[in-house]
Amino acid sequence: MSPIFHVVEDGPSLVAPYSHVVEVDDWLFVTGQLATGVDDTSPLPAGIEDQTRKVMENLRIVLHGVGANLADAVQVRIFLTHFERDYDAMNAIYRDYFDSNKLPARTTVGVTALARGGLIEIDMIAKRSEGHNRHFLDAGY
Repeated sequence: MSPIFHVVEDGPSLVAPYSHVVEVDDWLFVTGQLATGVDDTSPLPAGIEDQTRKVMENLRIVLHGVGANLADAVQVRIFLTHFERDYDAMNAIYRDYFDSNKLPARTTVGVTALARGGLIEIDMIAKRSEGHNRHFLDAGY
């Protein structure tokens, strides 16, 4: 199957040239999400807790837009600009978004900077579960 490139209509504003999700045979490669909203000119939330929540909500929105959800995540990469300071606080928020018995594989790294001055960015790979709604293909997303 050829890749399908998705920009989710209700997804967060694109801050660079990319697709929200690239799909190949029900594998979903989700672009790293920042704590942005639909309007790219809005300021990012203050603090790692609020930014982590917003990033996770953005991931949820993008996955929903392609007929999947966070439970479909198999691998996650997290990028933090203040690793030592924010790692524990980020984990406290992150764990609320996944079943504790079905956590995706994960890598977390410290970086020097992120777009828009973000404190956190998360990307992921997911595999759409059997039976998940694929209505978006008929809607032209």
